[in-house]
Amino acid sequence: MAVVSTIILRSLRLIGEKTRGATLTSNEQTECLSELNGMLDSWSNERLMIFTVNQTSFALTASQGSYTIGNGGNFNMTRPTRIVDPCFIRDTDGSDTPLQIINVEAYGRIVDKDTDGSYPAYLYYDYGFSATSTGTVFFYPEPQSALSTFINTLQPLTNFSTMTHNLQMPPGYQRAIEYNYAIEAAGGFTEVDPSVAMIARQSKAAIKTVNLPAPVSRLDYGIGGGMKMNILSGP
Repeated sequence: MAVVSTIILRSLRLIGEKTRGATLTSNEQTECLSELNGMLDSWSNERLMIFTVNQTSFALTASQGSYTIGNGGNFNMTRPTRIVDPCFIRDTDGSDTPLQIINVEAYGRIVDKDTDGSYPAYLYYDYGFSATSTGTVFFYPEPQSALSTFINTLQPLTNFSTMTHNLQMPPGYQRAIEYNYAIEAAGGFTEVDPSVAMIARQSKAAIKTVNLPAPVSRLDYGIGGGMKMNILSGP
């Protein structure tokens, strides 16, 4: 995989700002690295640009329903952009109970949020961004005993720390980064060749096609009259 400096120089050549064999000044390195990381930071909000779903387990405390999540939080990990299905609770016997992810409206309608229950059934993720870069995860009802939760998260794309940082992303990302950063670097001051803009769009679209989650068909419980249905064999 290419290093960051090579990627940036390739991008700048695409808009005529650099020629083959050219180098970056110290000021250019600082500015370009910041711009490139800014683009990746923006991509982290595009679900289909995230190439992996991370499953992580954490211990829950009896009668505690909320936990901070992020670096240094109760759930100590990189603050996720989203928590996605499937998430579940695991007891000491190794049995799993699914968690339903709900939004702020559904969580707000819960009257007694401090209610204890055997196992939490619902999870709400407050994306609120604090000074310590943490969000908050709420469980309802609160666990009556110490349990474990397994959550699946979408993590931000990793920023590049230095110009010698090696790109460690799946196939297709290097091209997408090079062509899209070329447009970022042009910044409206340099005309971008239409072929560069086209490849920038196509390369991102190709990545999103690969990262698109496979759809899962479900039949509403009420339609089957309470019967369990099998999509292949029927009731």
